[in-house]
Amino acid sequence: MTVKVGFLGPEGTFTEAAAKSVLPDSERIPFSTIPACMAAAAEEKVDIAVVPVENAIEGSVNMTLDYLIHKHDLPIVGEVTVPIEQHLLIHPSRKADWKDVTDIYSHPQAVAQCHEFIINHLPEADIHYTNSTSAAARELADNPSMNGVAIANALAAEKYGLTIVKDNIHDYSNNHTRFVLLSYKDVTQHLTTKSQSANKTTMMITLPSDYSGALHQVLSAFAWRKLNLTKIESRPMKTGIGNYFFIIDVEQEWDDVLIPGVIAEVEALGCGARILGSYPCFQTAELPIKKPILE
Repeated sequence: MTVKVGFLGPEGTFTEAAAKSVLPDSERIPFSTIPACMAAAAEEKVDIAVVPVENAIEGSVNMTLDYLIHKHDLPIVGEVTVPIEQHLLIHPSRKADWKDVTDIYSHPQAVAQCHEFIINHLPEADIHYTNSTSAAARELADNPSMNGVAIANALAAEKYGLTIVKDNIHDYSNNHTRFVLLSYKDVTQHLTTKSQSANKTTMMITLPSDYSGALHQVLSAFAWRKLNLTKIESRPMKTGIGNYFFIIDVEQEWDDVLIPGVIAEVEALGCGARILGSYPCFQTAELPIKKPILE
């Protein structure tokens, strides 16, 4: 049986590359937005949804977190981290005059990751945001008369026949993005294990409004059990100013003692606890082969 994987499209996105790295034999189906991709998994139109959740430079992808908490009760069944290389792409018919372009097209996070390059080399260009970096590349390929460039990856350049005129234009070299795999099904048998690096449990904690020092008590429940927290982040509950929940990543797979013990302790404090997933984590260094770069 071939597993169906929905990803943030169109073809050529980093999300597709992430999906391919851990699910190489899957049937991959692109969706135009993160909510559409997650809805497809929630409605079981696909077996797994792959969506970005955090970038090393720009931080969390809030739309993914908010839809996980407020819209869909989709378990996280896996995570894959991939290196991100942003390149400047142009239609081959216009490659000689790339410094004279008037427009830049890309996803908001990609634009933010390349802020210094844009300021230094294309300060007068207008920025147009797209649903994904690959969508920007496709837009440029479909409209060769546009006086613009796209910020996207090498896979998109190859897919849409564009020329890379500047490579690695992101501001920081250690640029990685975490993607989560969401599914109601047990998909363990479909995941390649060659790049598995760890196991993790993600939970959401809500604090009582009238309990002074509640967050300190919650963190103590992890600390005395010697559970390492790899991330803690607050997000608004959308019920009023000052109401927040916390997303906590624990470097520990689900067991019968430690994680249940944490949950029992924080619930005894009057806090709410919800497990978002306990899953394997993967790391990949594989990137698409670059096309020749214009000198």
